[in-house]
Amino acid sequence: AFYLFAKALEESSRDFCEKAKKYELLIVPGDSFGYPGYVRISYCVDEEMIKRSFGAFERLYKSYE
Repeated sequence: AFYLFAKALEESSRDFCEKAKKYELLIVPGDSFGYPGYVRISYCVDEEMIKRSFGAFERLYKSYE
């Protein structure tokens, strides 16, 4: 499996992950992996699925503006 750790856009990575679910994104808080304030994103999926997720990540990001 391949993982990317990214900084959550709010203090609680758990709350950030819950908000991401509203955009059909399943990401995991990094707290359990020793990275509080970060989230873990798995990218061991088909390349097309990764490309389809870009819009959802963009909408999630813009929700914090």
